[in-house]
Amino acid sequence: MIDKLIPTNQWLSVILVSGITGTAVMTLCIYVLNHVTKKVMNVTKILGTMITCETTDDGKLSDSKLSVIAGIAAHYAIGIMFAYGYHLLWSAGVGAPGIWNGLLLGFVSGIFAVIFWFTFFAIHPFPPHIELKSYLPTLFITHFVFASATVACYIFFSDKLLT
Repeated sequence: MIDKLIPTNQWLSVILVSGITGTAVMTLCIYVLNHVTKKVMNVTKILGTMITCETTDDGKLSDSKLSVIAGIAAHYAIGIMFAYGYHLLWSAGVGAPGIWNGLLLGFVSGIFAVIFWFTFFAIHPFPPHIELKSYLPTLFITHFVFASATVACYIFFSDKLLT
């Protein structure tokens, strides 16, 4: 059982690269949507502002280096943890990496993200002024992108590892 919880160095590399790739692709989609819609949906900046409690007095996002670094680091760490969770599921025989599983994981991850963000905004002492009715659905949809990219990367590198 412990060998499934603690992956070998090769599997750890697959998990890290898959999580980072999925997070990068998702973040790129969010940046494009942010630019196209002109709505504030920069997940790393929102996350960093909320983690560091640096919402400006007028409810805007922080531009501090600490906030930006915290948001990026937290977002990528969460992406890697999701990839590790996917790996644990597959190692335990629950599903297998593939297109349909990626879509299912995107749905589940998206639901989890919406619940997390809704709760985070509700309990945060001074959250930034973000339009949640557009932000939360965007996060839900982009988690399909995250999971699909993560699964595709995982398949690509695990095939290399297993051959």
